[in-house]
Amino acid sequence: MFGLEALELARIQFAFTISFHIIFPAITIGLASFLAVLEGLWLKTKRQVYRDLYHFWLKIFAVNFGMGVVSGIVMAYQFGTNWSAFSEFAGSVTGPLLAYEVLTAFFLEAGFLGVMLFGWNRVGPGLHFFSTLMVAVGTLISTFWILASNSWMHTPQGHEIIDGIVVPVDWFAIVFNPSFPYRLTHMAIAAFLATAFMVGASAAWHLLRGNDNPAVRKMLSMAMWMALIVAPLQAVVGDFHGLNTLEHQPAKIAAMEGHWDNSSGEPTPLILFGWPDMEREETRYKIEIPYLGSLILKHSLTEPIPALKDFPPEDRPNSTIVFWTFRIMVALGFLMIFTGLWSLWLRRGGNLFTSRPFLSLALVMGPSGIIAILAGWFTTEIGRQPWVIYGLMRTSDAVSNHGAGQLGLTLAMFVLIYFAVFGIGFVYVLRLIAKGPVINEGNEKGAGGPGEKRTPMRPLSAADEAMPHDHGDQLGERN
Repeated sequence: MFGLEALELARIQFAFTISFHIIFPAITIGLASFLAVLEGLWLKTKRQVYRDLYHFWLKIFAVNFGMGVVSGIVMAYQFGTNWSAFSEFAGSVTGPLLAYEVLTAFFLEAGFLGVMLFGWNRVGPGLHFFSTLMVAVGTLISTFWILASNSWMHTPQGHEIIDGIVVPVDWFAIVFNPSFPYRLTHMAIAAFLATAFMVGASAAWHLLRGNDNPAVRKMLSMAMWMALIVAPLQAVVGDFHGLNTLEHQPAKIAAMEGHWDNSSGEPTPLILFGWPDMEREETRYKIEIPYLGSLILKHSLTEPIPALKDFPPEDRPNSTIVFWTFRIMVALGFLMIFTGLWSLWLRRGGNLFTSRPFLSLALVMGPSGIIAILAGWFTTEIGRQPWVIYGLMRTSDAVSNHGAGQLGLTLAMFVLIYFAVFGIGFVYVLRLIAKGPVINEGNEKGAGGPGEKRTPMRPLSAADEAMPHDHGDQLGERN
């Protein structure tokens, strides 16, 4: 297929499916915690605005959660179908870690999700709030185990290799491997930021269209407080993560920086822009700031960082890709910080909800968190190459013995099915967001769903929004 080998097609297929999947858990993590905060504020203050926002975002959470579960199932199967050699080599470590996720996070979420979605008027407020908290905790526990497994592949420890198979000997060392704390924190904060900017963009869209009500204003206010506080924190965590990566995966850092040669012994400049050329072994057309690379990564004005030529060509990541994915992530991070600071300035002047330039920026920044997450994961995973388990197993040795034709066919099928199924899901979520929160005047009678006395028969009925072909009750007209 297009001259690509089976290994390349297997990697593209995995990258494609996981890129779709990671969007849904990231938003689920953020929305679950957001919902817990909203319900907690409603219980404390009894302000109707928090209740209305809870029911509004619960619909979007329900659809997103369903799409996340469906897309996640595919990932588990791919380990056996396309990466069977990897599963045979390291399954004794990665298998139990994924099983722990099921036993802890999935069971916890499954036990309380139904109460969260449909129990508003069927259980007491305390139990319902507890259910929302448990679902939120479940998403974070799931993040814990997934990041533990993936981080071990980057910084493996706590194991022995016996007869060509990884055998765990210290589970504490395996779980809390050197990169795990930084990567877990970085991902969790990224999920909160992605959700904050999605919520903020939703509010900005309504305000720009003249749909100004207390619920919309509260959405924008809470989202911008999150951006103001968490975006700078993410920059600090990212710096610590970079220092950890420099210690354990120096080739990745060299590729991210597009830095090739230390023969002069001079401190490393920071290359702002350029084009790393893997064949010519240089970064062309570069614009750089002297000393800044050493200052950021070594906290020194004299010590250079590792260079790509320090590693054999077969051990070098593709600098052309990770150089730019890293810069996309960082640039979006600075834009998030700027957006948060601008919101603070407008808030102090009383113009947060009326400044059209700011609202336009907030709207454009809506997908920024998701794009930054994807760029960060591309940087992390492509930067690990050519290793699937760093220093232990090469990606070329991990792939199943399939032909390029088989993988090309399945990749084409994945592309068609994913864009069809999840494309409809994305459109549906956008329709729910466009509808906006409905101000409830205390009328508890309704057609079912969150906050209503009748319980729907289908889980996705929690979204209670009619699809384009549904000309029936138009349940979406009710909250």
